[in-house]
Amino acid sequence: MSVSTTSPAAGLASAADASCGAPAQDLPLPSSVDLTKETVISGVVTVGDQPVPGAYVRLLDATGEFAAEVVTSAAGQFRFFAAPGTWTLRALSRAGTGDIQVTADRGITEVTLALAAA
Repeated sequence: MSVSTTSPAAGLASAADASCGAPAQDLPLPSSVDLTKETVISGVVTVGDQPVPGAYVRLLDATGEFAAEVVTSAAGQFRFFAAPGTWTLRALSRAGTGDIQVTADRGITEVTLALAAA
């Protein structure tokens, strides 16, 4: 299994979220990322129609094992670089919790992870 919350592009580490070491989740993908070779799971965490900033989003593999975690941006955005396959995204915040299963292939898989209100 291969998972990274950091980009293969140089320079993103300087934009890291100080709380978890992951790059800022609202930055655009660098032009050096080759989407024919990379698998990116990207999305937004919402409650109702509002984004949820500061939510913890966990990436779990097909067996439910923890693979990675990031904190959403001020606009509720998150991003993982992962291997192609089936993943579960789990969001945890004061606003609520939510899970969604995604099947990701090369390129970008966009998701909206809706929370059930706490």
